[in-house]
Amino acid sequence: MSIGSRIRQARKSKRMSQRTLAEIVGVSAMAISKYERDLMVPSSGILLRLAGALNLRVEYFFRPLSLKVTPQIYRKHASLGAKQEAALVSQIQEWLERYLEAESLFNDEIHAVDLPCYQVASMNEVERAAESLRMEWNLGFAPIENLIQVFEDNFIAIGLVQGFEHFDACTLRVNGTPVIATRHDIPGDRQRFNLAHELGHLVLQIHMTLDQEKAAHRFAGAFLVPEKVARRELGSKRKKISDNELHLLKHKYGLSMQAWIYRAQYLGIITQSSARRFFHIFRKNGWHRREPGRTYSPEKPSRLRHLVLRALAEDIISRSRAEDLLGEPLEAFWYGQAQGENNVVVGIGG
Repeated sequence: MSIGSRIRQARKSKRMSQRTLAEIVGVSAMAISKYERDLMVPSSGILLRLAGALNLRVEYFFRPLSLKVTPQIYRKHASLGAKQEAALVSQIQEWLERYLEAESLFNDEIHAVDLPCYQVASMNEVERAAESLRMEWNLGFAPIENLIQVFEDNFIAIGLVQGFEHFDACTLRVNGTPVIATRHDIPGDRQRFNLAHELGHLVLQIHMTLDQEKAAHRFAGAFLVPEKVARRELGSKRKKISDNELHLLKHKYGLSMQAWIYRAQYLGIITQSSARRFFHIFRKNGWHRREPGRTYSPEKPSRLRHLVLRALAEDIISRSRAEDLLGEPLEAFWYGQAQGENNVVVGIGG
């Protein structure tokens, strides 16, 4: 990828116009246009100013690895416009380049990822597929403490993107690596459901008679809370479930209170009319937007950071290269570790 293409990718990821970038850098919009089309090469001083304006290190413009990213499945709202979608793709692409380059530093970290494939033609088969994958990954039926860690342990790359209110998650494959990107600025229970939903798209071969999104939703609930677990926690039949009970289960399994209601309805533990009453109460109290009680903490990827810090410790890369691959100064990494205890996430995850 040329320097011009890098400038264009970074500008789009920040959702800047050529004119806005030109004003910050102190050049004309025509100059930015020529840089991006490789009709003119920016001087070293201009590159420094471009890096500052785009909040990047200069090394970004000379990064050797380039990818073409085409997300296959979006969980997005209709109001995510074309410019926002282009910015989203650019941000995912920039992160993936860093991720795959860090992985390439170690031969023993490059793995052929062969995820199971489950053919499903009914929701019952979706339920069984979710249980089968839990067994495949030796998860048993206990609550999954850290879902992102489970995904990374099975070599699924996880990225957290920022700044896109009308986007939830997307799934793609790059060079054989399964990739899931999801928003970072959402509660942990919603984040986990998004990730489990996208996992469904990765491992399910869904028959045309089934709605793909509904099947992935069902898979997500079943993967986080298998049927036998839901029945153990709630019983076989219920007329009422208290808010406090739902809140407790949310924090035990990382599944939202509303998702628990859906789960109970799908499994016939409560009736559809009971579920409608629950959702009416949630809407009346505004809980469908923000559930009551303590928020479930979001999770953060760690594999990219571990690979980069390992390479730095073994003198495979320089400190400057480490910071380029991390996408942040090392000081920010330490700060982020401390702030992570307060659920603060800055920038795109690794």
